[in-house]
Amino acid sequence: MRYLYAAPSNSKSSDPENTTVPTVLLLHGVLGYSFSWRFTIPALSRQFRVFAPDMLGLGFSDRPPKLDVCMPAVASRVLQFMDLVGIDAAHIVGTSRGGAIAAVLGVKTPQRIIHLVLAAPVNPWSRHGMAQTSLLGSPPGAAVLRLVAPALRPFYGYFLERMYGDPRRIPSGTLAAYTQAIQIPGTLDHLLRVASCWRADLSYLEQIYTELSSIPTLLVWGDRDGAVLPQSARELQNRMANSKLVMLPGVGHLPYEESPQEFNDAVLEFLSAK
Repeated sequence: MRYLYAAPSNSKSSDPENTTVPTVLLLHGVLGYSFSWRFTIPALSRQFRVFAPDMLGLGFSDRPPKLDVCMPAVASRVLQFMDLVGIDAAHIVGTSRGGAIAAVLGVKTPQRIIHLVLAAPVNPWSRHGMAQTSLLGSPPGAAVLRLVAPALRPFYGYFLERMYGDPRRIPSGTLAAYTQAIQIPGTLDHLLRVASCWRADLSYLEQIYTELSSIPTLLVWGDRDGAVLPQSARELQNRMANSKLVMLPGVGHLPYEESPQEFNDAVLEFLSAK
């Protein structure tokens, strides 16, 4: 699994296994990779050692065939990654599907999670896109997408714009960087397997979100999020007894890219709270 690592500027060691410094682990979403955190890593690495892996199947990590991509399996691989790089306990920051996987980690091994920061995490109270995801998770839907996928590349920019509250805030180079990773062979197969797990994953999440009361959790949402609907934020917060919600006005699904200063300030304040 490919990953980025940043050592704190005040640390005497750049060794990723320097466990004397508190750790933040960043988990990206369905079409993201470590690039997604390019504005977050410099801010957090002033105080923390920061790891940002590319999940298997995405970014510039390998794309193993027949990989189990359902959330419990992905969370287990994240735990293996933590063991491999020497992370005993960490603050976990996850976005979209990565936020949901962070929640799964909190249930699997709460003793290893100090704080959770969930940016618009996938949850069963946002039903937006369920019909499309169910279709893509079916054999006929997958077959159709395979046929039309080559013709979709000119529309990548449109899809990216829909992730922003204000498309004028898309940073230069963003579309090219995401396109480069999406075009790697095996990505489409991975995404179709994710779609095939979607209903089962949502059912699982409905059971576990209420089990996170022991972990202080920050929920961050943009009030123009068109992917994981902002209305679901309150539903989720009501089920998480130890959670706080920050709603960013005018922001879409990618607050760490669209409004990085506000996002980073909220995260740092939360992680630094006693």
